[in-house]
Amino acid sequence: MTHDLVATLRPLLTAEASAEAYSSGGEPGDLEQAVWLRLLERLATDGPPPDPHGWLRKAVRAEARRTRRTTRLERPYGAEPADDIRPGPEQLALTAARYRTLRDAVRRLPGRCPRLMEALLSPRDLTYREIAGELGISQGSLGPERSRCLGCLRRLLGPEVASREVRG
Repeated sequence: MTHDLVATLRPLLTAEASAEAYSSGGEPGDLEQAVWLRLLERLATDGPPPDPHGWLRKAVRAEARRTRRTTRLERPYGAEPADDIRPGPEQLALTAARYRTLRDAVRRLPGRCPRLMEALLSPRDLTYREIAGELGISQGSLGPERSRCLGCLRRLLGPEVASREVRG
């Protein structure tokens, strides 16, 4: 019975959906699919409609109205959702992980290096004069000290960075 009803209604649904879809801002195929779904739901609960052709016309118009209402309420994005300007959650998580790895390595440095590197990484953006004053060393020795600390940091981070690379 269902197969006969579908075969009988298919040409009418195609014509009705084609006539209504564009005025509602939708696609005929989408409208057809929505009406087929409505018919299957009705068959499962109430059985076939007494006037299948009349029911189909009403269903197509109702779905077209629903599509028009939905289209009126929907607004396009102001910018592309996959906006490359701002980092996404994955990028933020990776950046935070790299930052934690760097901070952990800085804490493991020998001597005055942890304090020096913390001063260099400070969000206050300290000048060499301010860093030298904080650490109690001359401004002239800050460059060579910084160079030694960065060398130690590279050696500490080398194995950690290398171990995360995919091999093979």
